[in-house]
Amino acid sequence: MGPPSDDADLYTNAEAILRFEAYSRLQAAAVAFGESLPIPEIVAIGGQSDGKSSLLEAFLGFKFNVREVEMGTRRPLICLMVHDPTAETPRCRLQAEDSEEFGSPIYPETAVAEAIREMTEAHLRQTGGIGTVSAKPIVLRVEFAYAPNLTIIDTPGFILKARQGEGDSTPNDILEMVKAQAAPPNRLILFLQQSSVEWCSSLWMHVVQELDPHFQRTIVVASKFDNRLKEFAERWEVDRYLSAAGYLSANVKPFFVALPKERTIIKSSEWREQIQAVDRDCLQHLRKEIAGGFDEERFGSCIGFGNLKRYLEEELARRYRDAAPATLALLQERSNTLAAELAQSESKLHDMQDTASLRRLAMKQVGGAVTSFQEMLLEGVASPELMQHGLTLEEERAASGTPQWPGVQGAADVANAELRLLGGASFERSMADFQAAVTQLPFPGVGHASVANVLLSLSLKGAGGTAAAARAAQDVARSAARTLLLPLLDRLIARLAAVLLRTWHIAVDHAAPQDSALRPYVAFNAELRAAFQAFVGGLEEHCRGIVRHQLDVATSAYAAKAHSIAALSLADDDDCEENMPPAPTQVNKTYSSVCAMAERHFMAIRRSVAAEEAPATLKAAFLEPISRRLATDLSIHLFARTDQHFMTWFASPGAVEVLTAKRDGLARRVEGLVRCKNEFAELARCL
Repeated sequence: MGPPSDDADLYTNAEAILRFEAYSRLQAAAVAFGESLPIPEIVAIGGQSDGKSSLLEAFLGFKFNVREVEMGTRRPLICLMVHDPTAETPRCRLQAEDSEEFGSPIYPETAVAEAIREMTEAHLRQTGGIGTVSAKPIVLRVEFAYAPNLTIIDTPGFILKARQGEGDSTPNDILEMVKAQAAPPNRLILFLQQSSVEWCSSLWMHVVQELDPHFQRTIVVASKFDNRLKEFAERWEVDRYLSAAGYLSANVKPFFVALPKERTIIKSSEWREQIQAVDRDCLQHLRKEIAGGFDEERFGSCIGFGNLKRYLEEELARRYRDAAPATLALLQERSNTLAAELAQSESKLHDMQDTASLRRLAMKQVGGAVTSFQEMLLEGVASPELMQHGLTLEEERAASGTPQWPGVQGAADVANAELRLLGGASFERSMADFQAAVTQLPFPGVGHASVANVLLSLSLKGAGGTAAAARAAQDVARSAARTLLLPLLDRLIARLAAVLLRTWHIAVDHAAPQDSALRPYVAFNAELRAAFQAFVGGLEEHCRGIVRHQLDVATSAYAAKAHSIAALSLADDDDCEENMPPAPTQVNKTYSSVCAMAERHFMAIRRSVAAEEAPATLKAAFLEPISRRLATDLSIHLFARTDQHFMTWFASPGAVEVLTAKRDGLARRVEGLVRCKNEFAELARCL
């Protein structure tokens, strides 16, 4: 075994022990509360049979996996080793899930592996079943007189093929999880591979190279070194292998470790003696059995478990010492942040039980929703967060339940049909879609009998000739316009109302995100949406009344001049005798002329309604009340109530419990981090 380091007291003095204890407690708290803190740590990675479990037992100074129970193959294991001179028997305790508290000591120590396996299986059942992989670590604290002050994260071993009953993705799942565990720059990577594997044939070295290309935080360990020793005969062979020249960077000094192979239950003292004996045997073999020995000055400190243990203790202690100031500053910042979150949680919990506070919160949410809605509708939307809710024209038609316009065959080309729009842009596009549909609305065919009925009825009033034909054309056109345009106008109103409702739902969600205090109260949020739906329903009825009236005006006899009826005339009708029945050929000619004039008159009405009257009317009827009355109407509906009635919307039995649980969880996190912060502050004053 190589000589002890000059810095041996770096990890054995009182200051180092205090520092290690502080970091150990901080690490346990970080795991319990899901905190991400840059604590110096060691992560052991390697293939499934590369000896990580045996190495962990060697660090601990006792064996606990004697039956080779597959204890941690699917979860990381954080092993907090504490050197306690008073603990002649190992005190092993597992940290409870989602808590910083440790359970009772596990006796005998050989039962630790079984306890870890049971905890792993219970956790995996909750998260998807046995055979899956979980990144949530198990924390094992070991206090023992022969354990070092060291923390190692043991990760699942890499595998090439899933076992029977496991998913095909298990090897890749393990690989990705281990890479995530080793990725943080504050973690040292302890990479193990069997010494029987040539450096050039390493299965998993590429993982280390990906995580740490220059091996600045990687310690390479060639395990089961005693097996490889048998292959060497001369010094040059040994020195070439130990140097790993051409395969590892010059700054990488691998360690070569062999451990006892005996797996029967033995006393921990015997286990430690066997470890030391194997170290001595390896050195003895290199010195005596290899022709010329080996370059002991260069490689002696890299041979054996004892040297690896000493190096890791020194390196971790050095990193603890260097990181202590930054850790204290980070704890101060994180504690302050969590304290502010706790105060906010306390305030929310108080507000949820106070009527006046609930009214204020509800008014704030309603005001925010109205403001957001009006901005989306009247000013447009540019936020990518909101734009993801936009719909294409086809999606919008389907969402409103009106995929086709009644009486219109095929779909018209509408500008921006493929763009995902919402709010005012969607409102305007729906209007354009209506106008395009109306322009495709054909004049319906008119039968001879219909024209004859109109003409003969007019003759009873003394009308005939050109005037009778013109008036007949007007009557036919007005009747067709009323029949065909009214369903389209009703469909347009329904489409615009659907756009408003959808925009409102988006605005409400935007104004009340997932962490909103009022989010759990389903009754209130439902009432808020129902109130707006009733508001829009009233606007719909009002709009239908207005457009019906306008359509009646546009199709009345008094609107004939407005639609240029004077331009409609019959050619070659001047010779008709008013008191003589027309000849058959003349009847056909009159019918054709009436139909032609009726079609032109229908087109004029259609153009007037679609391009001028309906768009302006509906924009005013929908948008002006939203600008002027929406906030007032909603406030009256929701808040002009007695406290007793108002509070019925906030009687959700689980809401207060959810907030209470969140508050209590934050309180525990604050307490744990403040305790760690105070410990580091005291440590800084003492050292």
